[in-house]
Amino acid sequence: MDKIKILWADDEIDLLKPHILFLNEKGFDTTTANNGKDALQLFKNEQYDIVFLDENMPGMSGLETLVKMKEINNDIPVIMITKSEEEFIMEEAIGSKIADYLIKPVNPNQILLSIKKNLDTKRLVSEKATSQYQQEFRQIGMMLQERLDYKGWTDLYKKLVYWELELDKNKDGGMFEILLQQKEEANMLFSKFIESNYLQWLKNADAGPMQSHYLFRRKIIPFIEAAETPVFFLLIDNLRYDQWKVIQPVVMEYFRVTEDETYYSILPTATQYARNSIFSGMMPSDIEKHQPKLWVNDDEEEGKNLHEEEFLNDQLQRLRKTIKTSYTKITNLDAGKAMVDNLPNQLNNKLNVIVYNFVDMLSHARTDMQVIRELADDESAYRSLTLSWFMHSPLLEAIKILSHKNVRLVISTDHGTIRVKEPSKIIGDRNTNTNLRYKQGKNLNYEKRDVFEVKNPSDAFLPKLNVSTTYVFAKADKFFAYPNNFNYYVNHYRNTFQHGGISLEEVIVPYVQLQSKV
Repeated sequence: MDKIKILWADDEIDLLKPHILFLNEKGFDTTTANNGKDALQLFKNEQYDIVFLDENMPGMSGLETLVKMKEINNDIPVIMITKSEEEFIMEEAIGSKIADYLIKPVNPNQILLSIKKNLDTKRLVSEKATSQYQQEFRQIGMMLQERLDYKGWTDLYKKLVYWELELDKNKDGGMFEILLQQKEEANMLFSKFIESNYLQWLKNADAGPMQSHYLFRRKIIPFIEAAETPVFFLLIDNLRYDQWKVIQPVVMEYFRVTEDETYYSILPTATQYARNSIFSGMMPSDIEKHQPKLWVNDDEEEGKNLHEEEFLNDQLQRLRKTIKTSYTKITNLDAGKAMVDNLPNQLNNKLNVIVYNFVDMLSHARTDMQVIRELADDESAYRSLTLSWFMHSPLLEAIKILSHKNVRLVISTDHGTIRVKEPSKIIGDRNTNTNLRYKQGKNLNYEKRDVFEVKNPSDAFLPKLNVSTTYVFAKADKFFAYPNNFNYYVNHYRNTFQHGGISLEEVIVPYVQLQSKV
């Protein structure tokens, strides 16, 4: 392995010869300079791994040298060494992006520790994460052999997401592949768990997890009533639990998380069903009966989510809750900017609902646009793209503004998505819906082992378009493909992010309560 190259600049460098010899004996390649000008010239001409810089050098000071070095290469860690502990010097040095600072006199072990801390941290953290996951791997494997209830599956999924983010961060390819295989196994078993229990939960709500149609009644209404301040309910469409985890640190700069939980989306895990269920407080077949003019079935041309505000107001009325409410849906950048401008007016409302559609549009764009597919090639890149959008979105601007107000915030979603990998053949007539993760129609022909089938839609509280309507939901990472156009479907849709079926990513989704820090 190549030696680590160190540049050390100090006007008293001759007095530091014992330190230099110590580093060389430890296997480092150390170059010295006794002024900032010479150090800068060496820095321009050679590639160094780390720099030690005396703050108080005659001529070009350490701080001036630091600034010019950062202009040349901002990534190399620079350790500032100073005799002074004055606050303004430390602030200037830290503001100029030093990696560390040491107070003279320094001893060789301090130097060695600083090198390890700045150059070896990633390796040490990666090795630690790998070792810890290897231990956790066995525990997760044992959990998968147990008869988990819905709480157990939630805990298991959170563990998988935690390790996916940790191993992804440390770029340990071998362990990451093992984790993904474990996640695939978990998704197959979770699909069977849903198949065995879902219909029973709908008959007896107390026996199962909180689901979409109970979200307002059980969580949001009590939260509003307990809060003495305005509540903003932010629903980010299609937001997976792992995506929430990557934007959470940004949100926590402005808000305190008071509850970080999950709930289970209803089936199909599709916007038309799950989001309408949230706002109406009812299952789809009940919405169709109660609001026949507002419910839109799969075979109709009209938009499927155009009446969320009416559903919300109707639910509040049924619950006998007189709450001053606003509803805003964001589907483009201009609408996002207008929402930000309107925030002061919404502070007079007890409840403000904001539906933000970007993540859903991202998943569809990734399917249809080659450039987006290349930018979001896998789950890691998909999370990264979500974070990048969030960091530059009107949504973050709104969160920053609200953080200065005495408000409470809820962040949630209607369902998640999964990257589909394996095609499953299905045959249906021309009226069969187009979703790749669930199908409803008559005379469907499909691979039974790949699906959760509901032959009587009323059992799942789903609309019945005709007397022989059947619903089927793709399990794990399957997606439906028609035999007469099979190769096209496989080539076009494999490795795209889809929703509507059964997977941990689609079903178990975030519900987070937050409080401003003012």
